[in-house]
Amino acid sequence: MELILKQDIKNLGEKDDIVNVKPGYGRNYLIPQGFAAMATSSAKKVLAENLKQAQFKQDKIKNDATAIAEKLEGITLSIGAKAGESGKIFGSVNTIQIADALKKEGFDVDRRRITFET
Repeated sequence: MELILKQDIKNLGEKDDIVNVKPGYGRNYLIPQGFAAMATSSAKKVLAENLKQAQFKQDKIKNDATAIAEKLEGITLSIGAKAGESGKIFGSVNTIQIADALKKEGFDVDRRRITFET
């Protein structure tokens, strides 16, 4: 029995995988629990179209992020903070402060998309 998984199933497959299972397992467990659907030809076409659209969206997001990264390359930001005599700052610089500094430079970046490398 061929099924399309609606979510990740341990030891079987990931979401949107087409898997072959025994008929009893599919009819009595996977389909009634909503974990899978029958893999008919029309369902396979819909799945292929959905995967194509998801890949297109993912590529667009990646291209947009790459374009922003290229624009940000070489930009230096100055963020004021109180520091002790040894030069160490009190507290920390957070993503909100970085997003505000980028906005002053003309870049509108969501603070949730800013990450720090450790």
